[in-house]
Amino acid sequence: MIRTISIAAAALAIAAPAVAQGISQEDLNARYDRALAAGYKAMFLCSATANAERNGASRSLESVRQWELSGIQQPLDDLIGALEGRFYRDEGGVLYAVTVEWSDTMPPRIALHQDGEGCSIQPTGFEPSFLAMDEGSETATREIPAAQRTVPAVHSQFPAAFDGAYGEDARTTAVIVAHDGVIREAYADGFNGLVPQRTWSVAKSIAATLVGAAVQRGDAAVTQSAGLGEGDTDPRRAITIDHALRMASGRYTDTPGNRTDPLYFGGATVDEVAVDWPLVNPPGSTFRYANNDTLAAVQAIEHTLTAHPPSELLARLGMNHTVAETDWQGNYILSSQVWSTAPDLLRLGQLYLNDGVLPDGTRILPEGWVEYVSTPSGPQPEGRNMGYGAGWWLFNNHEGIPADTIAAQGNRGQFVVVVPSRNVVIVRRGEDPAGGSGFDIQAFTADVLAALPE
Repeated sequence: MIRTISIAAAALAIAAPAVAQGISQEDLNARYDRALAAGYKAMFLCSATANAERNGASRSLESVRQWELSGIQQPLDDLIGALEGRFYRDEGGVLYAVTVEWSDTMPPRIALHQDGEGCSIQPTGFEPSFLAMDEGSETATREIPAAQRTVPAVHSQFPAAFDGAYGEDARTTAVIVAHDGVIREAYADGFNGLVPQRTWSVAKSIAATLVGAAVQRGDAAVTQSAGLGEGDTDPRRAITIDHALRMASGRYTDTPGNRTDPLYFGGATVDEVAVDWPLVNPPGSTFRYANNDTLAAVQAIEHTLTAHPPSELLARLGMNHTVAETDWQGNYILSSQVWSTAPDLLRLGQLYLNDGVLPDGTRILPEGWVEYVSTPSGPQPEGRNMGYGAGWWLFNNHEGIPADTIAAQGNRGQFVVVVPSRNVVIVRRGEDPAGGSGFDIQAFTADVLAALPE
């Protein structure tokens, strides 16, 4: 498989002609949106295909279009359908790149795949010379040997979760409920326990778990500075890992949720976009949900990730069908960019159900870590019937749900719900349309708990 990439030389014009200096903001925004849409499509075609094939499963181009590439945020949703992807495979049939054309004057957007490491979107304008010599392939699907092929496991369990009862336009792909060692699961047609989906912000709870493992090893403390800022006199040095995990850094965000499109789809890096935002409130004084806070918490333990990468933690949890992807410089994007299966997310929930102890008795999270992440501290979300702990949401204010319930939640309906007092873990995966009704995970949780024996 190709591992090294040569970049085509580019010439810089000494002086651009005057006619090239002017572009309206409207045209600039339209061009940027098109570049992002192409990056989005390249990433999802690459990750959905390559990560499924890594697990011995497969995804057709039509399946990815139907689920991951429809119902996304505007204006990208209107643009993506007209952009075509091209797949590149090595002699063994392994996918190593996906390109999407978007401009007559710029190279295509490119997502590169490294086996075992998932895909990364390259910067806009990136043009590796090896692709120019490869005709590519128009087909997404790699033929999986019959011995590895799995039949989609479509079950009659939890029909209400699939028929719109918990959200008029919700689109469920998988549901798993584990209670007292009994596991029930159901999948939409075309999905099974080997087909991964992007976790979106469920990755934030995985990031908190990674921090907890570092604390257990003695490599970090949540009370230490997250290392932001340009020196000891920079007031951002007062932001701790705890502040970052609790979305309480006090830093400015340009949008609710701190949209990080330049990082996710534009080819920017974590170092470029996630750590330079200024303070607007004292650390610990406000709650503001922000991707960049989670990225800052992970960067605070970055020095430990060479010896203890996320793949090590995932392997110890038995999450062998999960991949933590990075930016093109190798920085983990643990605010969103993890691809995981429903059974693997069940294992994450079971770790918290077992207070951070593996089935063999090995403790990988500090004693009291589950209590730490599930305890609200300081500012809380406004206008929501749930709280926030440290990297986990708290279902601590809903009838029919025990107050000790915590949840990992992600865009488009990704949920891992842990109910320690009932010994229950619930996983729901989906591809719910942006701006739609969504999936009412709290109502579903309450109904599941009511149906289970005490």
